[in-house]
Amino acid sequence: MAKSLQEQLMGAGIVDKKKAKKIKAEKLQTKQKIKNGKLDNTAELERQLELKKQREEKAARDKELNRQRQLEIEYKALLGQIRQFILQNRVRKEDGDMAYNFTDDKKVKKLYVSEVMHKDLSEGRLAIAKLEGQYEIIPNGVAEKIMEKEPDMILVFNTKQAAAEIDEDDPYAEFQIPDDLMW
Repeated sequence: MAKSLQEQLMGAGIVDKKKAKKIKAEKLQTKQKIKNGKLDNTAELERQLELKKQREEKAARDKELNRQRQLEIEYKALLGQIRQFILQNRVRKEDGDMAYNFTDDKKVKKLYVSEVMHKDLSEGRLAIAKLEGQYEIIPNGVAEKIMEKEPDMILVFNTKQAAAEIDEDDPYAEFQIPDDLMW
């Protein structure tokens, strides 16, 4: 059987029966006075309001944490889908003697590819994606879909510039700069 706190205190000898009855009677009288309006219960109301405010703040914090966790789960799922998409659509690397230079995190990287792949990368038919520290070559359609969801995974995706961007006053307008300029 579960004993009340009052019975436990009396059993331990901390409180005697007389004192317990007195406390119980005072508690009952206080409740009756509050009920009849003879006693000001603003302190009790303030305490209840403070407790309610704390519960609401805790609920708001919990809701925000749950939202953040849900966003993390969705982001991990998205990365998993992109990873699978890249692995299914990657183009087999043709080892060649032409170096294709690109930047990754402000560092110049070099990938040796065949002449055909080099031309396709330069013209935008192929793109380079970074997946788990490795560089994968993927078709441009796949790169476009990945760019919509997570643009940081695509390192190289060349697109043709519109001819309208050429400045009419440019003295070098008639001299074209090749995209695959090698040094």
